Amino acid sequence: MFKGKCNNHLHNDLKRREQEPALLLTINGETLQAMNLDNACRYLVYWGTGNGDMKATKEVVRQMIIAARDLIKCHPLTPELATELFTSKGMGVFRFSVALIEWSESELNDVK
Repeated sequence: MFKGKCNNHLHNDLKRREQEPALLLTINGETLQAMNLDNACRYLVYWGTGNGDMKATKEVVRQMIIAARDLIKCHPLTPELATELFTSKGMGVFRFSVALIEWSESELNDVK
């Protein structure tokens, strides 16, 4: 339910921004450059484009999960500690992203 509402708001916002000209914003006399809707930028914790494409966030999360997985491959930890380490490093970042970003089964299998 939340994801649908979020996507609907993103879609409505995209339509609105496509119809409006970009505002000229200045800070200390310098004009800020408007970003292209297709360029990814970081806002809060997520990487995404102005048109709602969250592929950049998925790639960051995927790399962090792979790094966590590789961290425990050759480490002399007990199975319990290795599981705890992976859960805190890899799964924590995934759980945070999954609240707003839909993942396909093939994207999840790519991390294995």
